[in-house]
Order: sequence, then structure tokens, then C-alpha cells
Amino acid sequence: MSDRPFRIVLVGCGRISERHIEAIQANPHLELVAVCDEILDRARTTAEKAGVPAFSSYVEMLDAVPADVAAICTPSGLHPKQGILAAERKLHVICEKPMATRLEEADALVRACDDACVHLFVVKQNRLNPSIQLLKRSIDAGRFGRIYLANTTVRWNRPQSYYDMAPWRGTWEFDGGAFMNQASHYVDMIQWLVGQVETVTAKTATLARRIESEDTGVAILRFRNGALGTIEVTMLAYPRNMEGSITVIGERGTVKVGGTALNRIEHWEFSEYDDIDREAELLRAAPNPLSVYGSGHRPYYENVVSVLRGEAAAGTDGREGRKSLELILAIYESARSEAEIALPLRAFSREGQRA
Repeated sequence: MSDRPFRIVLVGCGRISERHIEAIQANPHLELVAVCDEILDRARTTAEKAGVPAFSSYVEMLDAVPADVAAICTPSGLHPKQGILAAERKLHVICEKPMATRLEEADALVRACDDACVHLFVVKQNRLNPSIQLLKRSIDAGRFGRIYLANTTVRWNRPQSYYDMAPWRGTWEFDGGAFMNQASHYVDMIQWLVGQVETVTAKTATLARRIESEDTGVAILRFRNGALGTIEVTMLAYPRNMEGSITVIGERGTVKVGGTALNRIEHWEFSEYDDIDREAELLRAAPNPLSVYGSGHRPYYENVVSVLRGEAAAGTDGREGRKSLELILAIYESARSEAEIALPLRAFSREGQRA
């Protein structure tokens, strides 16, 4: 196996790109070789800090710079097209969440990567938080017994100025709303931890922000294992982010994980002791990360390296990333149609979103 680092080009130099670049530069097996943004000044600012070339054309960058991997940090609606362009050039694809805004486009991206025999990674870094890993281990070990109820709550604040900063924010085509964008990791978390969702009933509303999509919503889930679940999301918490949490209640255990980015254990109680409990106690006073992005991008990229070196399986590949998108689209369909929606979905039309 060659000792040469895997060369990465990155497209989209917005806020989340900083997390990717920091994780790439911290890993000796990775090398950032170019960045791109349609706003050239923003690309140049990022490139200067990283010491790499800047491009305003994604295709030009792909054609001009030898690379192994493309990291896609652009608005969600652009992810499938840009991922497919990379796969056609035999580049592995790292895609920020969500991987698409339409199910058929997500499927097209998966097929393109399959056809090109390249890996597709969808970023779900919060799965790697130590507190969430302990919760997942406890569920997999059967410590809860039968799970009765699960809840995830996202009470954040996004002022109108946030949406006004970029014309794509809050649009159906490129962004989606509070469920699709801000709460995407939390929707992913509840189905990853508890299991396949059988049906969903939801209500959404645009109560205070001048955007196409929703700023607030609630969903009721029924899981295949019989458990019930709720998702509560708003971008209108006053005056700042208030809570981002997940709670699991079972016949022999109750756990709540909160903090800025699902990093702090707020409640942890089981009927029988396990060595995991000692680890959990240490996380009750875990310091909050600097932002809601958390600190999971470094370990996420470590998994990418292990996969590319043939040493591990992908933590979240395209098919795994598709699951949370499917649930979000089912939530939107339920809110639009005022009906209970069964999963799995076949596809979901953008016209339905706009109705």
C-alpha cells in the first residue's frame, strides 16, 4: 500500500468547510490540494489559509487538480450533481448532510458511485460523539429491554438575518427547512438508535421567518419494534439556541443526551450496573464544543482513511445516509397531505414540497 496521503479537493467554502479542512489537515494520511467556491473571493480566502489553489469552477478544479477524494460542502440541493461529477472522474465522495433534497437524486448519487466503484461517505459526525456511542452500545447490548419511547428536541434560534445571508437558505430546491437542514443530524440519530420507522405523522409551519420552507415542526413516529417517538424542531427559540437533545425510555433504562451538540449526558439510569455506566458518569460534566457542529469531524475522517486503506467499513455510506433523508421527506409528505405516511418511500416530488 502506498504511503502517499489521499489527496482531497473541497467544494463549498462556507462555515462547515472549516470543520472539514481542520480534520483533513490534522490527519497525516490526508492532503487538501484545492478548494472551490462560486464566490471566488471566499475561495481565495480559504485557499490562502490552507495553502492550496483556489477555483470558482468546480468542473475546472476537478479537471485541473489530480485528486483521490472530493469533499462536498455546498448547499444540499447541489450535492447529488457534484457528487456524480466526482464519481465520473473516479474520485471517492465525502458529502455533507443531507446527501440530497430529493430521494431520486440521492439514489442517482448512490448508483453513480457504485458504477464508478468509488466510496460514498455521508457525514453524520454526531454519531461519533462519546456520549452517543455509549448510548448506542447500551441499546445494542439490550440494556433498555423493550424501548417504549424516544424523543429528539431541537430548539434553536436562526434569525431572519441568517437566511438573508445566502439566497439558497430556506428554499426547497437547495436547502429545505428546519427538519432537512438544522435538525438533519437529530432525525438521523433517532432512527439510527431506535430502528426502522414504520409510519410518521407530522405538522410543519412557517411562523416567523420569510422563507419557503418550515421554521417549526413536530412529528410522531411509530417504529417497527413497537416503540413510539417524537421529533420537535424550531428555529425560533428566544433569544438563542436552547436545546438539542435525544431521550430514550425503556423498561429497564432511561437516558437523555444533550449539550450543545449531543455531547453531554444529562440523565443515565439502568436497572443493572454495567462498566459502561462508569464511562457515562465522566460525560455528565463534559465541556460543550464551540458550536453545534460538535467535534466529530476528525474521527469521521479517520474512518474515511481506514475505509480507503481497506481496513474498515464506512460508518455512514450512501445507503445509510439515505435513511434519514427518507424519514425527513416522509415528515414533509405527512405535513403536506395531513395524513399518516408509511415507510419506506419510493420517491418524493419537489412539487409535493411546494404544495
